[in-house]
Amino acid sequence: MDYKKAAEMDTSGFVLLTDHIPGAVLEIRYFSTFNFIGDRIDGYEEPYAILTKEAARALKEVSNQAAVRGYRLKIFDAYRPAKAVRHFVLWGIEDLDQRMKSFFYPEVEKGELFSKGYIAKQSSHSRGSTVDLTLLDMQSGKEIDMGSPFDYFGELSHPDNREVTEEQYENRMLLQSLMVNGGFKPYECEWWHFTLENEPYPDTYFEFPIAVEYLKR
Repeated sequence: MDYKKAAEMDTSGFVLLTDHIPGAVLEIRYFSTFNFIGDRIDGYEEPYAILTKEAARALKEVSNQAAVRGYRLKIFDAYRPAKAVRHFVLWGIEDLDQRMKSFFYPEVEKGELFSKGYIAKQSSHSRGSTVDLTLLDMQSGKEIDMGSPFDYFGELSHPDNREVTEEQYENRMLLQSLMVNGGFKPYECEWWHFTLENEPYPDTYFEFPIAVEYLKR
C-alpha cells in the first residue's frame, strides 16, 4: 500500500466550512473563470469551501467575533487540492498566456509571480488549514474596502502597505486582528491570506478534489 498517497486522499479530518459557519458567504474564485489564470482550476469540482476540522472550529469563533462587530465572513478559497497548485505552475511556464494580467498583476511580470511570493509552487492551502477571506458589512451587504481586490498581486496588497487610505488600512488591521486572535497567522504579501497557527497536517499536501462526495468516503 502507498501510505503517502492514501494520506493525501484521506478526507476524514475535513469538513464543509458552511456546516460550521452557515452565515459565511462563498465566492470560490478558482471554481469560476474570474481568477488570475482565466479558467476553472483543476480540482475545483464544486464551489465549496473545505477546511480541516480544527481550522473550521477556529474560524467559527472568528465569525462569531466578527458578527458582534456587524460583519460576516466572505470566503474566496480554503483547502486547495495539490493538483490545483500544479495547474498554477504549468500556467506559469506558459509565458504567452497573460490574458488576466490587467486585472490581477498589472504591475508585476508574470515570471516574477512565484519568486515574489504571490503564487507558491507548494501551497499551505493544500494542507487544509489556510483560508483566503474578507469581511462583509452586514448593514450594506458589501465587502469592506481593503484597498486592493482579492488576488491582486502587487505591493498594494501587502497588509502593512501604507499607500492605501487610513480607512482601508484600518479595515485590513480589523480583519488581521480578528484572525490572529482566532489563532491564525497572517501572510506578509496578501491581506486576505491566513493559516491556522497550530495546523493539524503541517507536512501533508492533500490531493482530493473539492466536491461533497469525497467528504463522505
